[in-house]
Amino acid sequence: MIPVDPRYLPPSAMEVPRFAGIATTMRLPLRNVADPQGAEIGILGVPWDGGTTNRPGARHGPRALRDLSTMIRMVNQATRAAPFHTARIADFGDATVNLTDVGQTMTLVEDQFSALRTAGVTPLMMGGDHLLSLPALRAMAKDGALGFVHFDAHTDLFDSYFGGMRLTHGTPFRRAVEEGLIDPQRMIQIGIRGTTADGSDRAFAAAQGIRIITIEEFRQRSLADVMAEVRTRVGSRPTYLSFDIDGIDPAFAPGTGTPEIGGFTPFEAQCMIRALDGLDIVAADLVEVAPPFDATGMTAWIGVSIMFEILCVTANAVARRAGRKPVICEDIPDPGV
Repeated sequence: MIPVDPRYLPPSAMEVPRFAGIATTMRLPLRNVADPQGAEIGILGVPWDGGTTNRPGARHGPRALRDLSTMIRMVNQATRAAPFHTARIADFGDATVNLTDVGQTMTLVEDQFSALRTAGVTPLMMGGDHLLSLPALRAMAKDGALGFVHFDAHTDLFDSYFGGMRLTHGTPFRRAVEEGLIDPQRMIQIGIRGTTADGSDRAFAAAQGIRIITIEEFRQRSLADVMAEVRTRVGSRPTYLSFDIDGIDPAFAPGTGTPEIGGFTPFEAQCMIRALDGLDIVAADLVEVAPPFDATGMTAWIGVSIMFEILCVTANAVARRAGRKPVICEDIPDPGV
């Protein structure tokens, strides 16, 4: 275990109320891409939803996620994971985007993720719509195609929208497979459901060997059995994790642009992310939180809670890559509250 750097520990809620202070993500220190100051994991907001095909609003997701994230504490009481003691984690603010130019935004986001990667920082993106996973993958897959674990109601494997628009939040993973960013034999999608325009996305998945686990199949099997398949599918090589909040049933998380009934419960989502511990996660994202559709803020709170679970398994992966043992609650003198 590396000596804990107090600069990277959120203040204890026993000392500073969670509603006080500057609302950085999970009350972590603020860094910038040009000067990461030794951070190992960087949370980067991308306030952009120019790839949305129907209801916009995910551009406001990062702000809402930050605000609700002040409720997060130090330790995962279920797994005993202590991510803030395991790796140096910082909030890198929001990426520069162009709200009116899809192509330039793709370049800007890719460049900023590339800068994090070059600095040795493992990125966790707060979206924003799901198209933003594409430039992140372009940055992170420079050494070869990645494994891909994808929780979502939709495959996002369509070819184009509106007579030839090939960059939307319904197309990113078709582009990623075509560009060699994702290894389709190490790609798995969980929770797919709802009505659809046609079957072209499923046909593409079948032709490429992409594994799709629909919500119906998920319900027929045990969660443990599904996640065992996920772990086998992606193996021990570098893997990208992507979680679309519309994977959660809209009874719990209505604040998203494309809700589909019949989804995961928040607890199921937590358990599935926990089951990924041990994978070599090199980047991750939580996308499609659209606060205008949920005045209660519950969607953002669920999103932040899932982000914490992602941080737990990602911090453990970072530590293992560095030859360190992940820290658990019992390893620290005072876990906070």
